[in-house]
Amino acid sequence: MYGDPATIRKILTELGDTWAVVGLSNNQDRAAYGVARVLQRFGKRVIPVHPKAETVHGERGYASLADIPFKVDVVDVFVNSELAGPVADQAVAVGAEAVWFQLGVIDEAAYGRTREAGLAMVMDRCPAIEIPAL
Repeated sequence: MYGDPATIRKILTELGDTWAVVGLSNNQDRAAYGVARVLQRFGKRVIPVHPKAETVHGERGYASLADIPFKVDVVDVFVNSELAGPVADQAVAVGAEAVWFQLGVIDEAAYGRTREAGLAMVMDRCPAIEIPAL
């Protein structure tokens, strides 16, 4: 299992409220758009990370995690599994506390590297589904 209940609870309630959402743009048809809105409703600051660096839900976007000029607590990953591992490595590099791979995003090697680096990690789950249950 890639997200035990204790780790999910820790990420959603203890590790901080600034979430970088990789893959978030103004495309309302994409899951990231709706999930980011749910996270905001639960008090999370959602920072869009997308090559377009668009402002989404009132928050300025950045082209990469490295471009964000402040600490992010959690990196929520909405990219294909093939691209997710490098994003997890970038999350470690910028000092995030946790990485969350969305439903269908699976990279077991990245999961192992991220956990070995000391970050909390959840994979193949959705915070918009988990947070209301808390």
